[in-house]
Amino acid sequence: MQLQKENILIVDDDVNILELLQRHLQSWNYHVFKAISVKEAVVILRDTKIDLLITDLKMPELDGSELIKFVSEHYPKLPKLVVTGYPSVQDSLSAIKSGVVDYLTKPFTKNELKLALNRSLKATEDKQLENKKLDVNNKAYGEIIGNSEKINNVIQVIERVKNNKATVFIKGESGTGKELVARAIHYQGKFSRAPFVAVNCGAIPENLLEAELFGYIKGAFTGAETNREGFFQAANGGTIFLDEIGNASLTVQSRLLRVLQEKEIVKVGATKAEKIDVRIIAATNSNLRAMIVKETFREDLFYRLTVVEIEIAPLRERKEDITLLVDKFLFKYGIEYKDRFIKITPEALSVLERYNWPGNIRELENVIQRAVIMCDKHIDITHLPEHLKYVLNFDESELPALKVIEKQYIEKVLRLTENNKTKAAQILGIDRKTIRKKLEE
Repeated sequence: MQLQKENILIVDDDVNILELLQRHLQSWNYHVFKAISVKEAVVILRDTKIDLLITDLKMPELDGSELIKFVSEHYPKLPKLVVTGYPSVQDSLSAIKSGVVDYLTKPFTKNELKLALNRSLKATEDKQLENKKLDVNNKAYGEIIGNSEKINNVIQVIERVKNNKATVFIKGESGTGKELVARAIHYQGKFSRAPFVAVNCGAIPENLLEAELFGYIKGAFTGAETNREGFFQAANGGTIFLDEIGNASLTVQSRLLRVLQEKEIVKVGATKAEKIDVRIIAATNSNLRAMIVKETFREDLFYRLTVVEIEIAPLRERKEDITLLVDKFLFKYGIEYKDRFIKITPEALSVLERYNWPGNIRELENVIQRAVIMCDKHIDITHLPEHLKYVLNFDESELPALKVIEKQYIEKVLRLTENNKTKAAQILGIDRKTIRKKLEE
């Protein structure tokens, strides 16, 4: 499925309307940017090529009519569609004078939105954006390997956001390559010479994460013997990638919200704010919406992080990419361990393509790495782990080995937790490293 060529910015302080508009627009394959204030909308407009503005009129602080006036002078060719729950003759006349193409009153039907959308897009003189079709057949986009429709869709979105500093949210199961996507956004765009700083929020103790991200001044806490810059200062001018953002405490979330709103940070123990110019890319395999319900993740932060969303499909949903990924890992580990390119037999490749890969690309890489070490010139079925091979369902009176039962149970828990290894580890009473080790046996 190809995305439409238009970028659409929707602006509304009502998150329910934002969600509704986003669902409708994405169902028609448009690429959507979201903003819950005029201030955020202006930031997106300055950094991104937008083809249609959809805005509410009544909003706190600056209202939508001010945004329309601003757009009319700074982006005169940008078509504007007003969606409002408070229609009035005065607002209508003012909007028309400012070049608004259409005016939609809440509540509206999906069909009414579609008609207004079509009229607005057709009204502009030049709405042709380069529809760059990426040929990734047997090629890599950055470090991203794949030729499936799902990967092509991800790359299309990367192409749209790589040259601006809109906040990007990447979601996907563990091992799907979220950091690779973040690196592609940074290194394939015009900011590639600037710093890229990756931070695993789940790997830093909660009581240290705040100081590591924002820095601290001497005497801020026990052990703070000197002033120290944080990860945000290190990434200034470039990109910071916040992996496992769901692990951040509510205190850290509050500080992140300030960074997104005000473009400034305050070191731990300091009172003076410092301006910061950094693109934030966040990622998680957690269900942030469920965390919002449990009040462990801030809803306002969630909506500011998800200006642009990228969802990476698990490997089981894009098995056509397995051959390309296997070739990449064969070359990587063949050169590293054997000083030559290692090949794989069709029978072994068939086994790899049949397996569902609960650990995704990370698990596949681990299997190939082990097989390269164990083989001579070719990887055959004999070099693959037993759990990948065909399993016979014997009568329950047969007693399998303990490690087989352990692995089966771990895989069951991972399925029930949607491959969330942190949650699975809590249920199983073991750590993530033990889970990974037992799956690899």
